[in-house]
Amino acid sequence: MMKRSKLWYRFRQQPLMFIGLAVLVVLALMALLAPWIATYSPTSINPLARMKAPSAQHWFGTDALGRDVYSRVVWGARVSLVVALAVSVVSLSVGTLIGILAGYFRKLDMVLMRIMDGLMAIPNILLAIALMAAFRGGLLTVIIAIVIPEVPRVVRLVRALVLGLRNQPYMEAAYALGTRTHKVLVLHVLPNLFAPLMVQATFIAASAIITEAVLSFLGVGIPPEMPSWGNIMADGRNFLSLAFHIILFPGLFLAMTVLAVNMVGDGLRDMLDPKLAGKL
Repeated sequence: MMKRSKLWYRFRQQPLMFIGLAVLVVLALMALLAPWIATYSPTSINPLARMKAPSAQHWFGTDALGRDVYSRVVWGARVSLVVALAVSVVSLSVGTLIGILAGYFRKLDMVLMRIMDGLMAIPNILLAIALMAAFRGGLLTVIIAIVIPEVPRVVRLVRALVLGLRNQPYMEAAYALGTRTHKVLVLHVLPNLFAPLMVQATFIAASAIITEAVLSFLGVGIPPEMPSWGNIMADGRNFLSLAFHIILFPGLFLAMTVLAVNMVGDGLRDMLDPKLAGKL
């Protein structure tokens, strides 16, 4: 009973966060169960069913090649969620390591931060397009292309946090007791980075989903044979006046996913730092 009351209290405090979580859980289940809930093969071509409107047979209609849009949208959820999760984990891992080194070791700070500033000077979409053009397209290449522009943002956040932690009294006490550097980092620095990094992870995930969709829409992201929300919309852009549904449904799922991730991020921010609640 106590757990239920606490959960209800949390829901009343952050209803949008729980709604966002519920949407993400449904999307994750949809991606995992894609082979069973998709009504057709996402790559199955049927010239006789080209650009059909939504119906009982084709829930979201068909595209210019007669492929079922609903099945392609369901399978496309896998790509977006995998990219979001992979980019968040890799960006946070690499960015946290570099940020700690830059914030804690003064000799490395100048070199590392100048490299990060150089990466941030290049627009992330242009950098991702250049990387996709230099290497063979695919899911792994897309993830790497999105990770590289995201790492400097994590590094700057972690570096600022570490610089603030260095002068805390408990850090000075640890130095006075002769605690080794690696223990100080593990026991005192990393735990204090957890909350802001969890919030940052949600924003990275939302940005990664949008960037992947943009790259796929431009034809430099996920290969056409692998359905993603971006290349589904790219396939339908030439038939906008004839079959608006080709772009409508993947666009709705893309917007809904990004909105849900941002709702979770805002809720986490308010829960972990109540002073910010209602200010942004």
